[in-house]
Amino acid sequence: MIKPEERSNVHQFILLDMAVKSLQNDYDKLGSLKMSKVYIEIVDVLLKVIRPDYYNKKRMLAKQKIEVVKWINIDQYFSDVVVKNPGEDVVLRYAKQALKTQVENLIFQYLKEISDNANTKK
Repeated sequence: MIKPEERSNVHQFILLDMAVKSLQNDYDKLGSLKMSKVYIEIVDVLLKVIRPDYYNKKRMLAKQKIEVVKWINIDQYFSDVVVKNPGEDVVLRYAKQALKTQVENLIFQYLKEISDNANTKK
């Protein structure tokens, strides 16, 4: 059984993991765009800011002996995430569109934070 605060941490980790993977995947495709240097720079900065949070969350879960084991594609709308924790494995079901929206919102939050930090340095 995963406690509510642990489930929240797992969810945050999943969002961070998806954000990093999505940005890395998109990074490979940016070279073909006309303004690729601009977009590549934005993605580089985002990854530099998101990765430490991702690794910190992963370490925190490891200390609690919690690990995201695998994703199982159910259909076009849902995926299951198998989470290993002391005592038993837990399967969490996620709506793909909801996760996508949450990851987009997370990336927008990081962009806003980066922008706010840049504006305060001026």
